[in-house]
Parts: sequence; C-alpha cells; structure tokens
Amino acid sequence: MSSAQLYDSIGATYTVTRRTEPRIAAKVWAALGDARTVLNVGAGTGSYEPPDRDVTAVEPSAVMRAQRPADAAPCVAAAAESLPFEDQSFDAAMAFATIHHWQDPIAGLREMRRVARRVVVFTHDTSDTGWRHRFWLTRDYLPEVTGLLVGRPSLTELARAIGARMEPVLIPWDCADGFFEAYWRRPEGYLDENVRRGVSVWARVGPDAEQRAVHRLRNDLASGRWAERNRDLVDLDAAELGLRLLIA
Repeated sequence: MSSAQLYDSIGATYTVTRRTEPRIAAKVWAALGDARTVLNVGAGTGSYEPPDRDVTAVEPSAVMRAQRPADAAPCVAAAAESLPFEDQSFDAAMAFATIHHWQDPIAGLREMRRVARRVVVFTHDTSDTGWRHRFWLTRDYLPEVTGLLVGRPSLTELARAIGARMEPVLIPWDCADGFFEAYWRRPEGYLDENVRRGVSVWARVGPDAEQRAVHRLRNDLASGRWAERNRDLVDLDAAELGLRLLIA
C-alpha cells in the first residue's frame, strides 16, 4: 500500500491528535537556516510548516490535503520520488515524519536534494536496535513494529545519499504532537482510539496486534505492572527514542 492509499484510508481524523510540537518545530526551523523558500514534502495537514517563510507543500493523499487549513501553504498532489519542480527551485526542502512511507526513500531524498539547496528531514533511526528495547511500547506490547522495518534503508544509508549530518531529537514528556513515541511517559494515551488512528503504525500492524497490545497495556496500567517496569521514566523531562534530523 502506498503512503497516499494508507492515509486516504486512515487519515480522516488525523488533525485530532497530530499537530505541531513547538520545541521540535524550533529545531526543524533552525535547521532550515536562512532559507526563504521552502518545499515541504509529504506535508500532510501542514504541521511544522514555518509560518514566516514562503512554503510550497507536496502531499499525495487527497484525504490529507483536504484537512489542510484554509490559510495553509499551496499544496501540490505529487510523490517524493518524482517532484514536479526544476533543479534548485527552493532554498530548502523539508520532510517531517514521512520518509518511512515512501516507496523509495533514497530516491525521494535525492529528489529533495535536486530541487533545493538545503535539505532537512525528521525521521527515525530504525537501524538502532537499542530503541526497540528502550521504548516500552515496542518492547513489551507491540514487537510487530520490528517487522515493519525489514528491508528499509538504514539511517546511515539515508544520510549518505544526500551527504547529511545527523542530530538527535529528544521527545518532551508532554509532546503536543501525537506521533508514535509521543506518549512515552503518558501510557494512557495509547488506550485512546483517536491517538492510535493518528499513527500509521497501528494500521500497519493490523487489528489483532493492536487489540492485543491495548488489552495488555490496559491490564498492566490497572495492576501497576507498567509503573513498576517503567519507574525510571517518571522523572524524565525528555526521552531519546531514536528520532533524528538529517541536515544537508
């Protein structure tokens, strides 16, 4: 299933829980440097688009495009691997939490590099097996996530494709954007179906795995088992769970 098909099927309530997290946005926008014209690839509903720059968006899903605010940047229906722009058309190109959906991430990144002088990508280090053990949701409840990563390019390969450096991005405990790892210190969030519907991972692992994970988590929260297992998280203000910026 392509990213457009996936979000056409699950994206109808995306804006209920997915929105810009200011502390993460600040890192993304700083990485854009002095760019005035910005292409946002896999733009979704418009989160993280810098308000003080001339933005053009690219989004293949009609359902996602329809949820963009009336005053959002103009949006083109296209895929990352074939951007309909001339070489060096933009000062910078950005992509936020999207490249894991692309059919060919390397090709998409090279397209971004072709059309822009600077590239900023927010993604995840899926080649780091450590995060699967650090993040209790994948470790204890949803091991199927590991299977979703098979055959995907490593972070090193992605960075090498565009000559990018890597910077870690910590997740604040009260993260406003409800992406997959956002509720690491607020486990009750994963019991909310609206939260799960806003994260593609749940759709991709399938309903059986989802309901099993939710059932076990609900029971462990009620019994105190989750709190016992994860007592080290209580005093953390931010967590390192493999999120990265690629900057080229």
